[in-house]
Amino acid sequence: VQLQAYGGGLVQPGESLRLSCAASGRSFSLNNVGWYRQGPGNERVYVATITSDSRTDYADSVKGRFTISRDNAKNTVYLQMNNLKPEDTAIYYCNVDVSELVGELRLPRNYWGQGTLVTVSS
Repeated sequence: VQLQAYGGGLVQPGESLRLSCAASGRSFSLNNVGWYRQGPGNERVYVATITSDSRTDYADSVKGRFTISRDNAKNTVYLQMNNLKPEDTAIYYCNVDVSELVGELRLPRNYWGQGTLVTVSS
């Protein structure tokens, strides 16, 4: 399974961005997907999760501003980020749980995307 995370960029405080995490490959099903972020000099921290049945959860720091969603037909998960703040500046990573066909076995696997940079600055 390959992951492509994109949609980052430079925005001003109060503006919005939508990140995408697209999974591709052969014989897999996308289960839970999470977004994490790593700010300058900080550890990677949790942002949001969406389950296979579209239940969502958010870190307190982004509740009410960020929305995670998924398009199962496209194997893509989105993170809509509104009212961005300078403290949201970070590299954003998606993390996916999949069921992947390996030979004759369907195995649980976990993958990280490559990260996309979000910079919020005036």
